[in-house]
Amino acid sequence: MNTRRRLWLAGAGAALAGWALRPGLSGAPHDGYFAALAQALRQSGRATDASTPVLVLDRDRLLANVRQVQALKAPALPLRVVAKSLPATALLQLLAQQLQSQRQMVFNLPYLLLHAAQFPAFDLLLGKPLPVAAAAAFYVQRPANGFDPGRQLQWLIDSPARLAEYRQLAQGLGQRLRVNLEIDVGLHRGGFASAAALDEALALLRAEPLLEFTGMMGYDPHVTEIPDLPGARASAEAHAKAVYTQYRAQAVAALGLPAAQAPGLCWNAAGSPTFQLHDGSGAANEVSVGSAFVKPAEFDLPHLAACQPACFIATPLLKSGAFMLPSGVQWLGQLLTAWDRNQRHGVFLYGGQWRADPVSPAGLATSGLYGLSPNQQVLVGSGRQQLQPGDTVFLRPHKSEALLQQFGDIVVVASGQVVAHWPAFPPMP
Repeated sequence: MNTRRRLWLAGAGAALAGWALRPGLSGAPHDGYFAALAQALRQSGRATDASTPVLVLDRDRLLANVRQVQALKAPALPLRVVAKSLPATALLQLLAQQLQSQRQMVFNLPYLLLHAAQFPAFDLLLGKPLPVAAAAAFYVQRPANGFDPGRQLQWLIDSPARLAEYRQLAQGLGQRLRVNLEIDVGLHRGGFASAAALDEALALLRAEPLLEFTGMMGYDPHVTEIPDLPGARASAEAHAKAVYTQYRAQAVAALGLPAAQAPGLCWNAAGSPTFQLHDGSGAANEVSVGSAFVKPAEFDLPHLAACQPACFIATPLLKSGAFMLPSGVQWLGQLLTAWDRNQRHGVFLYGGQWRADPVSPAGLATSGLYGLSPNQQVLVGSGRQQLQPGDTVFLRPHKSEALLQQFGDIVVVASGQVVAHWPAFPPMP
């Protein structure tokens, strides 16, 4: 066999081998679950439910997730709901009823005012330190409805300097402020990070009768989010718990708290990624949970495997057809679709560029070449999805906070029907 023929055969073999590596054909219409959701939206009686992008909440899945979280949580530890991840009054009320807990965590002045107005019996802990001006504004604007910040509100303090500012506020108001100290247990995002800084704050608390120490908050999501190198997560967990134990003991000793009083304070820890790691034997005596109840995509964590996604963006399909890149680079699109049959069909959505991924019908994906659009997002697929203009496409949010507030009222579905429309809180960082 001559050299030219051998080279031709080798090249042909390589081409065939490469062609065999093409992505396999994929995609399918909605499965039974999403077909039922789409049908519920069409039959809801509100034109906007099926004709504009909406946020759909599956109440049945939500309640099942509540039961799963309760089963995972240590029975001895009360649960505090993280409101920023679940920003709707009716949703927070439902969770308070199901969990039999009025403990909530809020993160900004507008939502603090909303909570004080709408939940006058709730116990509120700030989830991040607020500028003292925001705290001062709260006392000017707070509702006169029985909510008592002297019993029901804990301001979060992360440094001696901020505590000194809150002392000035307390003196100016002539009333007691309850303060919870944020401690750095390894995340290194803020909070007291040394015994010396904590001791300075504790000295100020001893000296100022208008400042009441209510406990500590040690946020530890890094424990499950760091790379799963041998021993790394176990070491991070042990370190976080040891730091919390040390700082709690330091505060109890410095403030001369009676042994019977310390357990009654608020020693808050965790979040959806780590609440299951606290069993009640350590320093923390309550855990916080938010996103786990609706399980957006970034909470696909091993301990939440039994929880189901409960919130989706539902948006109408505007148009569909053969996928083409804009004029001038159509040849590139032709090469791409010849190689990957799963990019031959294009569908344009009403809206887009959300922090979410297409989840149904199966096999849809964003185009790496066409780009994103908040007006008419294009998705590509094989065509097996059998979509027509007016059909519904579902996307799964990466996170629940902020995104749940982008669509007006949350559309609540239960037992295959739209059963409620819950107003969401106004968007707020």
